[in-house]
This record gives sequence, C-alpha cells and structure tokens, in this order.
Amino acid sequence: MLKIGLTGGIGSGKTMVARIFELLNIPVYYADTAAKTIMNEDESLKALITEHFGETAYAGGVLNRAYISSIVFENKEKLALLNALVHPATIRAAEKWMQQQHAAYVIKEAALIFESGSQDGLDLVLGVYAPKHLRIHRTIQRDTVSRDEVLKRMSNQVNEELKMKLCDFVIYNDEQRLLIPQVIALHERLLLLSSKSGKS
Repeated sequence: MLKIGLTGGIGSGKTMVARIFELLNIPVYYADTAAKTIMNEDESLKALITEHFGETAYAGGVLNRAYISSIVFENKEKLALLNALVHPATIRAAEKWMQQQHAAYVIKEAALIFESGSQDGLDLVLGVYAPKHLRIHRTIQRDTVSRDEVLKRMSNQVNEELKMKLCDFVIYNDEQRLLIPQVIALHERLLLLSSKSGKS
C-alpha cells in the first residue's frame, strides 16, 4: 500500500481534492483535523502544551484555541514551538491509522507536510496549486477574515512555488483546468504504481 501525502497552501483547495479521492474509495487521513482532536485527548501532549503556554492553554480540559491562536499567529517562534510539540503526535497517529487501512494507496492530507518533516514517512507527495490571488479570495470567503489575516497565515507556510517543486505530482486548482479529470488521471496512475511496487 502506497502512502501518499496531499498538501497545498491555505486556500489551494486541497480538502476539496481529498474529498474527490474519497469518492474514488481512497481512505484519507485529515491531519489538521486530527491534530485538533489529539491536542484535546493526548494527555502527554496536553501536559507539554500547558508547560510551554501556561494553564490558560486549556479551559476545562479543552484546548483554548482563541488563546493559543492569539499567541502563535503573532510570534513565529511560539508557532514553531507548538508545531514541534504537536507534529510528532500527529505523525504517530497518522502512521497507526495507515497501518489499519486496506487499499491500493492511502492519502494523508496536511498543510505542513514538508514543514513537519512527515514526507519522510510517505512514498509520494501530491501538491494542490492555486495562484495567490485565488487563495486569498477563497480564504477570505471561507473564513470571513481580512486580507491581512490571510497574508499573515500564508507567511507561516513554505512558499507555494517552492512547495510545489518538492512535490512528486501537482494538481492545478486555478479555475482554468478542470479538477475532477486531473484527480481521476492521477488516481489511475497511483493504482498502477501501487500494483508495480508490490505494496498493494
């Protein structure tokens, strides 16, 4: 079974691409969603977050997301620290989940595959690319946030062009090319690669 990473910058449409793969009966692990659960359920991780960010980090045993966000989005060092605490736990959980799947290939959808170093445990990485102006517009519409807020979030991610160069395959979600045919073509290619690799 091949392990495929799926990544892209904020507003690129990687979650939409992941949903299409799911319609093709491919299991998808949503790492960013899983991380939120892990931060509330992994007691050792909770202890580490509390140690570094203070008792206010949790309210009634639940992550105080507004408090944490207010710290990390203003301070790159604090964001790097939070990621360094959360990523190992998320990578372990993803690996455990992958081992439980039975498919030609599985997908791990995550914004920070290269930033977290989790590409090392994957066979291939698929990138979803969209031009910056489209990504900004989509994120403003989706999250009802300001342009400045979107740009701030983008500054915490690897440059999009560089990220795509690191990927083995790229899907273009630029409103110029149809998305579904690209996903289906890649799906067929991955099925073929899986059968040839002997990992199915």
